[in-house]
Order: sequence, then structure tokens, then C-alpha cells
Amino acid sequence: MVDDRLFAPQRRERLMIELRRRGAVRVRELAESLGVSELTIRRDIAALAGRGLLTRVHGGATLPTNLGSTPVLHRRPRLGAASLTIGMVVPSLDFYWPLVVSGARTAAAALGVNLQLRGSSYDQAEDRRQIGRLIAAQQVQGLLLAPNLDGEEADEMIDWIGNLQIPAILVERQTADWTPTPRQLEWVRSDHALGLELAVRHLYEHGHRRFGLVLSKGSPTSAHLAVGWRRACARLGISDELLVKESVALNVPGHRQIIEGILERGRRAKITALIVHSDPDAISMAQYLTEQGVRIPKDMAMVSYDDEVAQLAEPAMTSVRPPKARVGRLAVEMLVSQLVEGRRRPPQRVLVLPELIIRNSSGVPRGGPWEPPFPETAGGACFPE
Repeated sequence: MVDDRLFAPQRRERLMIELRRRGAVRVRELAESLGVSELTIRRDIAALAGRGLLTRVHGGATLPTNLGSTPVLHRRPRLGAASLTIGMVVPSLDFYWPLVVSGARTAAAALGVNLQLRGSSYDQAEDRRQIGRLIAAQQVQGLLLAPNLDGEEADEMIDWIGNLQIPAILVERQTADWTPTPRQLEWVRSDHALGLELAVRHLYEHGHRRFGLVLSKGSPTSAHLAVGWRRACARLGISDELLVKESVALNVPGHRQIIEGILERGRRAKITALIVHSDPDAISMAQYLTEQGVRIPKDMAMVSYDDEVAQLAEPAMTSVRPPKARVGRLAVEMLVSQLVEGRRRPPQRVLVLPELIIRNSSGVPRGGPWEPPFPETAGGACFPE
């Protein structure tokens, strides 16, 4: 049985979309199409009528006759009988983002709206170009954006987005608490800091007290992970000293030398576990450790962050999984809600919690004093934090 309370916002958004398409809706038809009781639809209509979004009539509802009470969306003639179309610009169409897009497409299909997708490249100029093309085509009524917000021009980019002629919601990005834009930008993203804390606490609960964090250089996620790392270590009373920002995936030139330098620091810190972002970097480190005769997890426990391909490692890698598809779904639902309700709806900023997927790479450290399980290297590089 469908839980009416759980899906009330989605039902009411769908109701408003149907109302905008047809000008009037019938209780019986809506109940059949949404798979709920007629009483549930009547309650939805009553709730929306109480907010001035529609007018109740016998057996259904119509658009408000008083234009003064009509949301901004209904005043746009070009949206009259056509369905909503949302533009989405993401920085990549391969790693990480396909699941975000998949979630967005699922929500768009459920709500009866169209989604136009464009790919960018972690470059602010390209972000502006793709966003500008969507707006210039005059086919979208709202935007889901994941722009590059690194560097000195981040504030300028946020200001530019905040002044666009149509509303936008940031996806896996966020602004400062307050921004000097006509409207405070909304955003939805994974709570990566909490995700990192899940990994730290998992290792701690398995007896580890000395471990390190390797962050992928240049990733927007790294800043959030560093916050979670320091917060978790402070709460547990353990050292947060071994934090390295380096890319060590197999396709990175010199990755073996970089890994050697990280492990040299690990020897000095007497670590028994590593958290590595992201999966390709974690798999690369696991392969190197195995080549050196280090047993995972008996000699070195490992947790990766992202869970894109962590299950392909040997052994299968325990990993933190950001809620990518859920973020995409929520972004669409938030934007449709904003478009339908207009300024009557208060702005939202949403953090979605990741989950820890436990596999075979994390476990209890060896008993007794720590001893380096890998051979000594001569003059291993020491990489700065």
C-alpha cells in the first residue's frame, strides 16, 4: 500500500502540473492515475486551496480566478499548456555524475517534466557557456547546476547564477550561508563530511587508533572530507596528522613513487588503516600494498570513498557511498516545487547522508606493537599536507 503521507509533496506537485496543463482536474481521475484514494486527493486539493494555489470545485479543482493569488509560474504565458522543462548542467558524464543524472531523470519522469542535459568540464568558462545556451534557447524554466566553484572567481560565478532570469538549484555544490544575490540560492548535496566520519568511526570501532587519509587532489569533494576527518579525529581523540592530498590512481604518472612517499609517512605515524578518496586511487594503493606483501585487511585495513568500483578491488573494498541518485531526485523535486509554488515556498538547502558499505578490506589491526609490514624504502618522499 502506498504511504500517502510520505509522498504528499510529490502528489501535490503532480496535481499542480496536471492542473496547469488542463486548466481543471477531477478527483476521480487523479486518484486513479496516482494510485491513491479519492479522500487523499480531496485533502491535497484542500491543502493547496488553503495556500491560494487552486480553486476547489465540485468533483475537482481549477486554476485560481483571482490573478493576484496566482503564483509567479502561472503568470508566464509561455508555460500555459506545455509541461515544465528543466535544464541540467553537470561537470562530467562518466565518473560520479551518471547516477546523479539517473536520479534526476527518474524524478522528472515521475513528475511529468522534461529534462535537458548538458555536460561541462570543471571549467567556469564552459559552465557559463552551457548555462547560457540553455537559457538562450528559451526552452527551460529552471536549472540544476553543478558549476566549478573553486578559485578566486567562485563568488563571481555564484553572483552570476543568482542573477539569472530563471531559478537555479545547485547540485552537489553549495554557497556560503548568505550571498548578496536577489534570492538566496538553494542547493542539495551529499553530506561528505559525515560520510568521512562514518569511515573513521568504523575503523575506530574495529580497534584501529592510527590511520591516515588520502584525498584526491583537485576534487571539490576533498574540502568536505577534510572537514569530516578533522571533526571525527577531534571527537575520538586521535591524531589527524596524516592527511595527504595527492592523486595516486593507476593512470597518474609516477603514482608508485607517490604511494611510496605516503607509506613512508605511514611508517613514521605507525598507521594500521587508510581511508582513500576515490575508488581508483584506493584500488591503486591496494595493488601496490599487495605487491609489497602487505595483507589487506590483516596488515593494513582500507576504506575507500565514492563506491563507484570499490567492489572490483581485491579484496572487495569497504566504501562510503554518497547518495548520488537521491541527490538528483531531490534536486528535481525541489526545483519543480519552487516553480509551481513560486515565492510562497521558503528556500531550502538539503544535506543527504551517505552510507557505509562494509566489505572485506576493513578489519581489526594486528596484535602487539606496530611493525612496518612493507619493506623499507631508501629516502621515500614526504608529501606535504
